[in-house]
Amino acid sequence: MVMKTALVTGGSGDIGRAIAKALITDGYRVAVLDLDAEKIRATAEELGATALVADVTDEAAVERALEEFGAVPDVVVNNAGIGRFDALIDVPVETFRHQLDVNLTGAFITARAAAKGMIARGSGAIVNITSIAALTAGPGTGSYPAAKAGLAKLTEMMALEWGPLGLRVNAIAPGFIDAGIAAPFYKDPEVRALRGNAVPSRRLGLAEDIANAAIYLAGDQASYINGHHMVVDGGVSVSLLTNLPRVAE
Repeated sequence: MVMKTALVTGGSGDIGRAIAKALITDGYRVAVLDLDAEKIRATAEELGATALVADVTDEAAVERALEEFGAVPDVVVNNAGIGRFDALIDVPVETFRHQLDVNLTGAFITARAAAKGMIARGSGAIVNITSIAALTAGPGTGSYPAAKAGLAKLTEMMALEWGPLGLRVNAIAPGFIDAGIAAPFYKDPEVRALRGNAVPSRRLGLAEDIANAAIYLAGDQASYINGHHMVVDGGVSVSLLTNLPRVAE
């Protein structure tokens, strides 16, 4: 039996590492890709993965990294992303563009580079990591919601165009996750309590919660799921009315 392969971008971060670990446990040969050479090599050594160093916004660098991996991945998880949260009135244009470039264009570059080989083979699964910010904008979050909303729509476009060619492309929208770029935010006990109690499941999410969703969407058990945006947030995105006063009967 041929071992399946997977590529995880942003592999040195908490969520990327958790996804890569889950894929390895599930029997995949995994490559983790990141711009930070020192961190990604340490992560790869820790997990038993292949380290690839590349900037996801650099098409040539991504293509070289895939060549270095030596295989057309069966699964690609576009997890690389950045977040800088400012009021729109204060966001420098360079910062706005950079967030779009990494969070949206970088996912497009990586997905398309892998999809060329996947289409030739006739199979492949791509999972894009978005955010509940793609569904509900929040003040002070700069270009982050716009970039993630763009990635959600790009996921649908990929599914429509590449689905007939044998590919499945889906997305995961994490909610309040105590990992990655949000982890420093939750070091404040008051913030942790307020956010956790606002979630119907009454807890913050973990990197492993996102990894479990990624494994499902990447696997054969999700063979008829294509173009889907899976929200993994403990129910917080549908809890608006629970936080509003009700009219007395």
